[in-house]
Amino acid sequence: MKIAVEGCCHGELDKIYETIAFLEKKEGVTVDLLLCCGDFQAVRNEGDMKCMAVPAKYRTMQTFYKYYSGEKKAPVLTIFIGGNHEASNHMQELSYGGWVAPNIYYLGYAGVIRYRGIRIGGLSGIFKSRDYRKGHHEFPPYNPDTLRSVYHIRNIEVFRLKQIQMPMDIFLSHDWPRGIYYYGSVGELLRKKKFLRQEVESNTLGSPAAEELMSHLQPNYWFSAHLHVKFAAVMQHPPKGDAAPRVTKFLSLDKCLPHREFLQIVDVQERPGSSEGLEYDPEWLAILKATNSLQRTTLHHWNPPENNGLHERWDFRASEAAMMKVMEDLSGDLAIPDNFSRTVPAYDPNKPQYHAPPSYNTNPQTTELCATLGLTDLYAQDGQVGEVGKFQGSTGGEEDDEDGNSVGSADEPSEYPTDTSGLSSSCNPDEITIEDEWEEEEEEEENGSKVAAKGDELSDVHTPARMVLPEPKSKVSPNNLSDLMKLPPPSHSTPAAARSHSGSESEGLCEGGGEDDSAARILKRTSDEAVNPGSRGTTPMIKRRNQVIYAAVEDEECED
Repeated sequence: MKIAVEGCCHGELDKIYETIAFLEKKEGVTVDLLLCCGDFQAVRNEGDMKCMAVPAKYRTMQTFYKYYSGEKKAPVLTIFIGGNHEASNHMQELSYGGWVAPNIYYLGYAGVIRYRGIRIGGLSGIFKSRDYRKGHHEFPPYNPDTLRSVYHIRNIEVFRLKQIQMPMDIFLSHDWPRGIYYYGSVGELLRKKKFLRQEVESNTLGSPAAEELMSHLQPNYWFSAHLHVKFAAVMQHPPKGDAAPRVTKFLSLDKCLPHREFLQIVDVQERPGSSEGLEYDPEWLAILKATNSLQRTTLHHWNPPENNGLHERWDFRASEAAMMKVMEDLSGDLAIPDNFSRTVPAYDPNKPQYHAPPSYNTNPQTTELCATLGLTDLYAQDGQVGEVGKFQGSTGGEEDDEDGNSVGSADEPSEYPTDTSGLSSSCNPDEITIEDEWEEEEEEEENGSKVAAKGDELSDVHTPARMVLPEPKSKVSPNNLSDLMKLPPPSHSTPAAARSHSGSESEGLCEGGGEDDSAARILKRTSDEAVNPGSRGTTPMIKRRNQVIYAAVEDEECED
């Protein structure tokens, strides 16, 4: 089946679906599934916008509300994870996952589901060490601290994912696994994102939690976003026991903008005899049940149980009996019910409600799942406390930098002994301020059309015939490793409506080898704006503390 993978969505559902439709018509293919790697922005109304961490002037409704209200329906089954630009109150309603609109499914804080026999997992949010060991203490109405900490990854989700033993086909994260850049073209990455050099050289770029999960899960594919750049890598894992070494094909994509590499289609072999719809994963549900008592809503730091003599239980892997109990709870039916329901009014462009407060509602989907499996809905539980959201949000004990941004406690012990992110003098993308990213974005809108000479003319688009990927770093190399690098030739795949020439190109992701032979195409949206030959526009003014480090930045960065 053909799976479309998208980087940062930023609410541009109409444009993404239009691009997929064009590609289907042009290539004569049918896309079966769309995976979005965060910053989805499932904003339902004006109240939701106040729960999204972006500057007020950039809080625009975009197009998700049309799919939520029923005005439109997603033409392709869509699965997504959360990033660091989300309507967090909406996401917290569905902490275990659920439908945010017909045909659009959210994986929750962390989740694993199946589609046509393909096992798809994901982890929402971005890593921040100061919040990693806390509970999910944030509830609406958010204060300036909790508006950002609410999307920070917590160790309970990582601990749960590390209990998984069965093979994973596809995994999604918003920020990159730390160190993955060593398995791709570092030079090409730093050419596009010069400001990342210090993090790359000190191995502090990316998420140590995702790095740990990459090593444990070893999925066939790992897709990410966050850094607004296309980057591919191939990682061969050390063999486990007598098993053959597994290979993970990593791809990060850009956000949905003109002249950006934001969408790629991958062929993945579905498993014969599997269901046509989305299904629950019994191993994952068994893990959720086993770890239910470990969940917290406090600010106190918590470490997962270990085999050190201090814990009665530390192994929460799912047994066959536990999975059979899940099947019994679900009456033998793993199909995810089509039980979407609206919990707040949808945005009405004819009757805007600019002063609408943020909503704080339980979701019937979560209530039903919790009742079926005996899980706890933390969002509903703390909702009974009343105005808890106004007071629990302050993280306390933190310092502010010169820009007034919370930087956390410098002496807080890290969950990871090798985590040196707090020692870096340049800005990790998790620490770049929201205002900086969006201010640069504004300048790019004014100058971004000057990206390439005659960008709307086919003859002036220079695309390599193939993407050269690095050899996997391992002492053991599979015999078919050379096939892993084979890619299809580039092709043009951008809508050309209202213009005489198309100005996009396609590139392939690492394909072939391993358990399945795959083919991929990359496409970029084009702009209707005029471009000047030989010009890339002026370099945006970077308003940050470390002017020397960021003097050569040519693109926007991601923030916390």
